[in-house]
Amino acid sequence: MSTFDEDLFLKGLEQRKATLGAEYVEKNLAAADDFTRPFQEAMTAWCWGFGWGDDVIDAKTRSMMNLSMIGALGKMHEWEIHCRGALTNGVTQDEIRAIIHVIGIYCGVPQALECFRVARKVLEES
Repeated sequence: MSTFDEDLFLKGLEQRKATLGAEYVEKNLAAADDFTRPFQEAMTAWCWGFGWGDDVIDAKTRSMMNLSMIGALGKMHEWEIHCRGALTNGVTQDEIRAIIHVIGIYCGVPQALECFRVARKVLEES
């Protein structure tokens, strides 16, 4: 980051670990190299420090919003990660199902089927 904000990064790192798990986050950061490290740092500060770093919206609601948006985008690798994080943040299986129903209505049945496939995997592993 050209203007590295250490406080925002540390705040984001704490939230990112709380949602996605310390092991997952540390593995991602350790795998970063000179090419990808600036993005990892910026994403941690911006998405998790700035985007998740206030108390206006609770973590559970943010997770539900993320599942909806990432599902709509069809980014299933990220959807799987955030599905695990959503469970950590208290999102229930019934709520995940309802989110997928909305994805199906607004984004199409094939996308909902893909979300169900990934959610089933995550739920079976948890």
